[in-house]
Amino acid sequence: MSFVNPARFTTRPEITGTFGVVASTHWIATAVGMGILERDGNAFDAGVATAFTLQIVEPHLNGPGGDVPIMVHAAKKGVTEVICGQGVAPAGLTIAHCKALGLDLIPGTGLLAPCVPGTFDSYMLLLRDFGTMPLRAVLEPAIHYARHGYPLVERVVATIKTVEAMFREHWTTSADLYLPGGKLPEVGSRFRNPALADTYERLLKEAEAGGGNREAIIERARKIWSEGFIAEAIDEFCRTQEVMDVSGQRNRGVLTGDDMARWQATYEKPAEYNYGRYTVQKPGAWCQGIATLQQLALLKGFNLDGLDPAGPDFIHLQVEAAKLAFADRDTFLGDPDFVNVPLETLLSDAYNDGRRKLITDRASHEQRPGSIPGFGGAMAVRQADEKRAAVSAGGAGEPTVGDIQDVKPNGVTRGDTVHFDVIDRHGNMVAATPSGGWLQSSPVIPKLGFCLGSRAQMFMLDESHPAALAPGRRPRTTLSPTMALRDGKPYLAWGSPGGDQQDQWIPQMFLRHVHAGMNLQEAIDAPAWHTEHFPISFWPRTARPGVIVVESRVPEATVEELKRRGHIVEVGPAWSEGRLVAASQDGEFMRAAANPRGMQGYAAGR
Repeated sequence: MSFVNPARFTTRPEITGTFGVVASTHWIATAVGMGILERDGNAFDAGVATAFTLQIVEPHLNGPGGDVPIMVHAAKKGVTEVICGQGVAPAGLTIAHCKALGLDLIPGTGLLAPCVPGTFDSYMLLLRDFGTMPLRAVLEPAIHYARHGYPLVERVVATIKTVEAMFREHWTTSADLYLPGGKLPEVGSRFRNPALADTYERLLKEAEAGGGNREAIIERARKIWSEGFIAEAIDEFCRTQEVMDVSGQRNRGVLTGDDMARWQATYEKPAEYNYGRYTVQKPGAWCQGIATLQQLALLKGFNLDGLDPAGPDFIHLQVEAAKLAFADRDTFLGDPDFVNVPLETLLSDAYNDGRRKLITDRASHEQRPGSIPGFGGAMAVRQADEKRAAVSAGGAGEPTVGDIQDVKPNGVTRGDTVHFDVIDRHGNMVAATPSGGWLQSSPVIPKLGFCLGSRAQMFMLDESHPAALAPGRRPRTTLSPTMALRDGKPYLAWGSPGGDQQDQWIPQMFLRHVHAGMNLQEAIDAPAWHTEHFPISFWPRTARPGVIVVESRVPEATVEELKRRGHIVEVGPAWSEGRLVAASQDGEFMRAAANPRGMQGYAAGR
């Protein structure tokens, strides 16, 4: 049974084709990916080209200095794999080092927060093992846009404006790039990053100089990145610069060339949960995506068929399940290479049957993690009394598409994320959520044309916690691509930017698709929401218990009923929640859809 809403509509068609589909958070990147498919590249070639292009055209959302989890389903292998592109904490970044600087949180900006950049090596692993095209073919589109320019969308300019004073006063290397001619660039103006184009062109030339096949060139490129001129420039910058950050003090970086040389991207099996006909797949316990799987495990005990997807029952159940799942995220998840994470228990029916009893017809205002003897650690909760106070202290997290005008006097603003999905005519699928290395995360390294990320801010400075900071550990990331099998066959790839909201919008879209019969575009366009009940993953880690933020398109009657049930409901702009994109394959047809919010995302296919 499916709920039928006569007012249901889409802002654009769901793309349907038989040749291939690409969906991403920026139309230029989508066009580049589709162009690779047209040149007989496969989904993995197209995904790598899309990823490098997103670094150029959405520099406020991701960059070469960031990180990425990638989900891969190769038709010939018949299994889903995860490429972990989450770099680890540098050897010099310890709890003792941070506390000696007078810090109780790792700053959300500056040079103290970078982990080892993980994107480049991950894309090389994907291209080497699953792609078919030469490295130059997939890098040239990004080099072209970096050297010759692309039109700036409004949100890039707005983000630069929020940190303009910071750039001028403290991060002058960033001002040199993002304030061309000493002025804030205009929306729609052509923006270039020739230093980044030079970096990638030099890397290509050095990698190709040794000759050999495509795999040999890719391997040399990996080594050049981690041990050659790029690692050397990063090492020098961190050693020689003391940089103002969100803590209000100048801190020197600790990331070294040796840290870069010691790390490589790795393959892992995905975590999975069976939900009716579907097997939903996520990266492992170093990723908050487990919260999506646990929400499904909790919601499996309710009959969602026929519920209005913008109605109070649907929203209440999803939000209350999210509160429980994220409480467990904050208690149990961490790098499983270093800590024991009770993943089997967290996703078991027995455990979630017990947790489900906590969901009533009233909104919870408490943090209620589960109890698993021998596992987990308590998290300190910093409560935010007012939304503006929480936002203005916002560090460098990954927000919704709204509120980018919020900024502290010292220039602190928040970053975001990108996502792409590609499916080709052979049945290959890739989904990835790159992030970090935003233009507002740390100063530009002038020799390279990009800055480092700030993912280490997600570590706890409490050695007893599963997500505690330690050298060589992965921070528990919010980056959360998703795949799903249907009746055992690869079916759906999807994801969204949005930090802690990612694994709220991701299950919402899935539930609307599965239980309300919405196609991909309808499920993305439908009114959305998120809760701010639990501590955010980023500086300053504040929580707003009981709060739900809904789009104004959620019916007034729904809002009033949610309030009656005890939710603190805040109504935001009509199109402000999420930047979902998705792609699916069903028999001979492939489908794709992209979010209209933010006026950047597009899907293409034929």
